[in-house]
Amino acid sequence: MRARFPLRSHVRQRCGVSVPPNARARDPDPFHTSFEEVNLRFYVRRQVDGSWRRGVVFIKELVPRAAIAWVARRVYGENYVGLPMRHAVERTAERGWTKLSYEWCTLGTWEGLTVNFSGSPSMPSEESEEAFITEHYWGYSRQLDQGTVEYQVEHPRWRIWRGEGAALSRDVSALYGPEFVDALSRPPRTAFVADGSPIVVRKGRRLT
Repeated sequence: MRARFPLRSHVRQRCGVSVPPNARARDPDPFHTSFEEVNLRFYVRRQVDGSWRRGVVFIKELVPRAAIAWVARRVYGENYVGLPMRHAVERTAERGWTKLSYEWCTLGTWEGLTVNFSGSPSMPSEESEEAFITEHYWGYSRQLDQGTVEYQVEHPRWRIWRGEGAALSRDVSALYGPEFVDALSRPPRTAFVADGSPIVVRKGRRLT
């Protein structure tokens, strides 16, 4: 993991697989404005003028269009991969659950993640795990030349439903590498669904 850390940042020891709510295209690609995305990330922070900027570093991001992946790799240096993707929202009779699933196809096999939720969403407390995960407004990307790009992410606070029965069906080693097999084979520490919103990602600037 050390090689993935952006320079001039402090790592926060939490890692997760996520689906960005209502993901929106970044500025360089105005023709693709709404699309599925599944990403594996970890969290960092950087001190600027005496205050901390809470940020994320993406290990790999899956999107359904090759053009989106190409723009993200070229402009931000992010590890985007274009794969066929689909999602579904299903109502179940049992306990009034809603089942949410996101899937991607690799080498002819569909893999994916699912979670069940019910009831009405609520705003997470500022000290909660859900707030920690959703309220990061900076992204950091380690470049091929070992430099670092910082970019700002803008969205309102999101309400969440607590999830149950979350499952990740995948070949972790093939998708992310053998170093993530142990962590991603365990039950998740936190699972939730956010109501989401449009997301704006500003053009990045180079730090080093």
